[in-house]
Amino acid sequence: MPLIRQIVLALLAISAGAFFSFSYAEETLALNSPSASEVVPEWLPSARDIRIELIPLSPASQQADVATRDLWTRIRGGFAMNELNSKLVAKHEKWYASNPEYVARMTERARLYLYYITEEVERRGMPSEIALLPMIESAFNPGAYSTSRASGIWQFMPSTGKKFGMQQNWWYDGRRDIISATNGALDYLQKLHDMFGDWELALAAYNCGEGAIQRAQAHNRKRHLPTNYANLKLLKETRNYVPKLLAIKNIIADPTSFGLTLQDIPNEPYFAAVATTKHIDVKLAAQLADISEEEFIALNPAHNRPVILQGSSDLILLPIAKMETFRANLESYNKPLVSWQSYQPKKGERLDKLAPRFGLSLENLKSVNGLSQRGNISTGQTLLVPLNGEESDNAFEAFNMQLAADDRLRSIRYKVRRGDTLSGIAHRYHVSVARLKQWNGPLNIIRPGQTIAVAETGVRRTSGHRRKSSDHTPKVAQNSASKNISQRGI
Repeated sequence: MPLIRQIVLALLAISAGAFFSFSYAEETLALNSPSASEVVPEWLPSARDIRIELIPLSPASQQADVATRDLWTRIRGGFAMNELNSKLVAKHEKWYASNPEYVARMTERARLYLYYITEEVERRGMPSEIALLPMIESAFNPGAYSTSRASGIWQFMPSTGKKFGMQQNWWYDGRRDIISATNGALDYLQKLHDMFGDWELALAAYNCGEGAIQRAQAHNRKRHLPTNYANLKLLKETRNYVPKLLAIKNIIADPTSFGLTLQDIPNEPYFAAVATTKHIDVKLAAQLADISEEEFIALNPAHNRPVILQGSSDLILLPIAKMETFRANLESYNKPLVSWQSYQPKKGERLDKLAPRFGLSLENLKSVNGLSQRGNISTGQTLLVPLNGEESDNAFEAFNMQLAADDRLRSIRYKVRRGDTLSGIAHRYHVSVARLKQWNGPLNIIRPGQTIAVAETGVRRTSGHRRKSSDHTPKVAQNSASKNISQRGI
C-alpha cells in the first residue's frame, strides 16, 4: 500500500470504528482516470474473486470519547473566538431565529459531516467556531454550486481547489469530496491565520482573498488607522462574513434563547472509509451498503458519473453502522460491479435518436455525460451509456451535473447603464468580450437599458478564495442542486 494511502487511512481511522479495503484477482483494466474533461474509457471491466481484508484499529484509537455524548456540547466547549461588537451579529441572529426551517435543514445535513470536521479542527488546535463555517458557506449542502463556480460545503473555486490538491476532471471534483475539501479548507485557514495572526482577519481573507485584506490594511496604515477586522474598509459581504459566523456561534451556544431547537448529533463518527481498487457503480455501492442512493451521494458528492472510477478517488465513505453490511454483501456478490460502457458517436449524430438505443431518455443521456441541455447534436465526444439498455436501472443524477455550466451562466442578465462599455462589463464579470458576443450575438454597440447575458451576477471572483452575495440564504438554495437536495430530504 503506498505511503500516502496509509497516511490517509490512518487519519480517517481516528474517526471510524473500522476500515475495510477490498482487493481482487489480477485483471486487465482499460478504465483509467482521464485528465481531459471529455475523455471516457474504451470499455468497463467486470470484477471477480473479490477478497476483503479487515484493517483493524489500534486499541487506543478504538476508545470512544465517553465524556461528552453530544457533539453540540463538545463544540461549545471549544469556542475561542472573541465577541465582536457589531450590530451585524444581532442582525444575522434575528434572521436565523426567524427562519427555523432553514436552520433545521442545515443542521440535518450537518449531522453527516460535523463530527469529522470537528475532529480535524480540534486536531489542529483551531477554535471550534471553524467547524461551523460550512453553515455560512453552503448551509452544509454537499452539492452547493455558486454562479461564480465555487463548489462543495467549503465553496472552493476551481483554481483554489487545485492549489490545495483537489483533483477536478470529467469523473470527479475533489472540491466536493468531504475529506479532501475539509483538509484543504483547514490548511488554507491555517495559512491565513499564520499570515495575519488573527482569526477574524483569517476568515475575512478566506472570503475575499488575502490580497484584499492586505490592501485594506495598507490603506489604513497610510492613514494611521487600526488594521484589525472591525476597522478595515471591506466589501459588504466580507463585512458581514465574520458577524454571520458569530451569529451562528451564539445560536449554537444557546439555541433556546433564540426560540430554536437543534437536532441531536451524537459525539461519534458518522462515516468510515472503504478503500477500493476497482471501479463500481454508485447505485450498486449504495445497494451493497443497504442505504439509499441519495445518502450515498451525500457522503460521496464528488463523483460526477454513475461509475466510481478507481484512481479518481480511492476512498468511499459509508455510514459506520453499514460497514459490516457492505462487507458481507460485497463478499457474496458475484456479478459485474459496473453496468456502463463507452460509445463513440459520429460527429453530427442526433442525441435524441441515440439515447433510445441504450434505453435512456435524452435528458438522462445528457445528465450522465455532463452535456448541455440545449444541444442535440453530437460533437464526437465519447459517451457513457448503460450496458443493459435499461434506464430504470441506470438513471443517475450526481450533484451539479443536471445543468451544464454555460446554461447556468447564460441565464444571468445584466441591464446596461449609462457609461458602460463592453470591455468594462466583461472585466466586471470576469469573462472575455468574445464570450459576451458569443452569448448575445453581435454586440459592437451597447445602449443604456439594453439587457445582455453575462457570466455572473452578485457573485464575483477574486484573487483569493471567492466572494459571494451577502444574502443570508446561500446561492445554492436558489439553484438546481439544492432543489435536488430538498427533494431528496437530505
